[in-house]
Amino acid sequence: MTTTSEHLYKADNGKTVPRKVLYLCLAAKQHEGIAASLEGWQVIKANSIQEARAAIYECKFQVVLVCLGDLTDEQQAAFEQLVEESPPLHWIALIEADKVEKGTFSQLIHDYFFDYYTLPLADKTQYLSATLGHAHGLGCLRDMEYEQRRYREECQMVGASPAIMLVFSQIRKVAGVDATVLITGSSGTGKELIARAIHQRSRRRAGPFVALNCGALPENLVQAELFGHEKGAFTGAHCRKIGRIEAAMGGTLFLDEIGDLPLPLQVNLLRFLQEETIERVGGSETLYIDARVIAATHKDLEEEVKEGEFREDLYYRLNVLSIEVPDLKEREGDIELLANFFFRKFTEGQHHKVRGFSRKAISAMNRHDWPGNVRELINRVRKAIVMTDNRLITAADLGLESGEAVSALPTLEQARDQAELQAIKRGLLHARNNVSLAARMLGISRVTLYRLLEKHRLLDAKKN
Repeated sequence: MTTTSEHLYKADNGKTVPRKVLYLCLAAKQHEGIAASLEGWQVIKANSIQEARAAIYECKFQVVLVCLGDLTDEQQAAFEQLVEESPPLHWIALIEADKVEKGTFSQLIHDYFFDYYTLPLADKTQYLSATLGHAHGLGCLRDMEYEQRRYREECQMVGASPAIMLVFSQIRKVAGVDATVLITGSSGTGKELIARAIHQRSRRRAGPFVALNCGALPENLVQAELFGHEKGAFTGAHCRKIGRIEAAMGGTLFLDEIGDLPLPLQVNLLRFLQEETIERVGGSETLYIDARVIAATHKDLEEEVKEGEFREDLYYRLNVLSIEVPDLKEREGDIELLANFFFRKFTEGQHHKVRGFSRKAISAMNRHDWPGNVRELINRVRKAIVMTDNRLITAADLGLESGEAVSALPTLEQARDQAELQAIKRGLLHARNNVSLAARMLGISRVTLYRLLEKHRLLDAKKN
């Protein structure tokens, strides 16, 4: 591995560093003049796949120049493996003009290279240098974007629709108030992400975030998980165990699927919310616990209360502050943003032939009803990245065939009703369920709003 002429450029940290290019020669004929002709570059040469791999992991490159010759199947496989295992780089090919049209080379260039130049270069050196500079600049921008997108916390949420922007606003408001929060919404909408976002923006952010899915454990284990137990409290209790409530001391306790909490345990949870004290199972010591509770459910707890499946006093203790998470289909414009975000997340730091989504795939995603919400979107994108043989993910790769997408397209009347319903819900939310104020905000009369509430079967819910 050898080095030629060096040039310095100013990096984003203000320091001047060499602008490097790795030159990998896989051709039998050595084109000695190429490296020397690249003025203004620090050229690091590699004469084999092994040398190139060592150089890539020893130095930071943005661009690699590859001189291609006739490759055996083993050499081509080794090169493809090198590209796929390397960090994200821009690869530029140099190839004899008569080889460009060969199927193996054209496919290789199509799949793996940013650009290519034919040999001999003659007077094209300055254009090659410009292309290298363009690729290098794009790589630097990619690194900057990566740093700026380091909202790498699990509570990271993406969206720009009015529906999700309202949720973001509510998160900021409730985060500053140390009271219980009830998050409602369909399965897969990201309720735990919202709970984490509230925690990380609250005064308790330095404390633990402890989560428990109330519907994931057998009834006889939920009490011990929540409150802990003393040694010998029951068969198998060989030592003292700290419960989730106690573990959340100084932080936040997130109770997911609170609607599935068994009725007998609802009494115990209510006592904790009222007194901020617990007793471990099998113990007599009363423990004071300073922890904020955030609960979430996909169930209609008001209906559960009416049917006797959920305690009314506990419901009001939990529902001090509330956030309703919209379904993905209600988040106009967010589907493409989310799809691209998760595409970047699942491909970042890896080399994939796939470069994004086709226009038809985006169109199919926008027409799909998304009954599984964001969770379904994540699963479809991840599967498509792994399974596709295309450069751009298609609707078929996502499992959204054209027939399925069309069938999910609502009629104009359905679309109007859906928009009307969402506008009413947002108006009531902003007006804190004050019908007169909501009517003024919506620009309609109080009588008209009552008629629309009745039309959308919201009137009974308001009365209760």
